[in-house]
Amino acid sequence: MYFTDRGIEELESRRGEETVSLAWLAAHLRQFVDLNPDFEVPVERLATWLARLDDEE
Repeated sequence: MYFTDRGIEELESRRGEETVSLAWLAAHLRQFVDLNPDFEVPVERLATWLARLDDEE
């Protein structure tokens, strides 16, 4: 198990039943980067990866 899996598991257990919009997620990712600018690149990579999930390779 990766260390990040713990955070993902906590997210799933605490908020897994909620339904959110991608606009909500984008707003919170922006807020997170504003508070934690060192994470700008990883958040950008995650957002890009999520945006392109359905693209054919």
